[in-house]
Amino acid sequence: MAHEAIVIVGGGLAGATAAKTLRAEGYDGALTLLAAEARPPYIRPPLSKEFLLGKADEESVEVVPGDWYRENDVELLLDVRATGLDPGSHSVRLADDRALPYSKLLLAPGAQPRRIPLPGAELEGVMTFRTFQDSLKLRSLLADGGRKVVMVGSGWIGMELAAAARTYGNDVTLLGLEDIPLSAAIGPELGGYFRRVHEEQGVSFRLPASAAAIEGRQGRATAVRTDSGETLPADVVIIAVGVVPDTALAEDAGLELSNGILVDAGLHTSAPDVLAAGDAANALHPYTGEHHRSEHWANALNGGKVAAKSMLGKDAVLDVVPYFYTDQFTVSMEYSGYPSLASGASPVVRGSMEEGSFIAFWLQQDRVVAGMSINQRRVQKPIKALISGRVAVDVGRLTDPGVPLEELLPDDNQP
Repeated sequence: MAHEAIVIVGGGLAGATAAKTLRAEGYDGALTLLAAEARPPYIRPPLSKEFLLGKADEESVEVVPGDWYRENDVELLLDVRATGLDPGSHSVRLADDRALPYSKLLLAPGAQPRRIPLPGAELEGVMTFRTFQDSLKLRSLLADGGRKVVMVGSGWIGMELAAAARTYGNDVTLLGLEDIPLSAAIGPELGGYFRRVHEEQGVSFRLPASAAAIEGRQGRATAVRTDSGETLPADVVIIAVGVVPDTALAEDAGLELSNGILVDAGLHTSAPDVLAAGDAANALHPYTGEHHRSEHWANALNGGKVAAKSMLGKDAVLDVVPYFYTDQFTVSMEYSGYPSLASGASPVVRGSMEEGSFIAFWLQQDRVVAGMSINQRRVQKPIKALISGRVAVDVGRLTDPGVPLEELLPDDNQP
């Protein structure tokens, strides 16, 4: 395939992993990676956790070392945006009007922070959170402590940023539309657990509540006014209300869209020789027979690998069990499974929520469809095996800490 040219649009984890996999799989043709940011591809989860808290350095968040691209003959174009895609002529247009031909193209443009029409959002001290630069900026605002921080959004990123801000010694108030934080993702019982953890560390909640306006003086934010009329003093306002998949290029090219860029299990789009992976791809999952769009790093990592193999004509499908993690204060959480299948089901618990060490399982017809571990090591492999193997389990044994999870698996399905 030396005469062919592969172009990857997107300088995140999915795009960089695809480039790495292509070389590892023996592709030695032309390979170009377009990154819209001015820095090499990096991993996002640490930005709201250990990197934000100063526990990890810049090199630790890079997907591959900086020299890897040159050493592996990958043309890495930084601070370069693709503005048009023509599947008919197999070319992608850049912001400087250059056109790059391709034999195969991977779209991995990621997502952008959801913005809300909030009066005062332009004031200094108000920010969204997504990029490496956002993390650096927020660290500079929080690190000295003593500031009043209002977090708008009670999802995973909002809760992680609230934990980081409070760890630095700031006063933190969190607004969210749910009665209980994270309840849309993991239900009220477990969302309540995370709320209690935060309240014990001094985080204040206003739930349900939304920001009506941000007030300021001399161009700087000074307060957030809620929809109930309460005024919350604020030096820093962080808006974390989700992200929107970046589908502009795909839409311009006439690709099929539905909650992102619609792709099959091999990550092929509706256009020949164009694939999509990462946050923007809505992929058909063999396990459920439904399309799933995931904004977690494991999806980007695995999607990049699958897309690379698919571009090389190999038989590859994105069929791994979805996974993500969070760290908040002293809580280390890992989750594997299918939120769509777990939705509406009441979890069963193994261990002690009061002691802060347990596993929550969601089941459908005696089969585990999702499992979340709190402060427990080396349990995600058997949880994933239970899910992927569709193993029928006895709930009593499943919730008994004295029964190793591996004993619930058939001999031919050990992790």
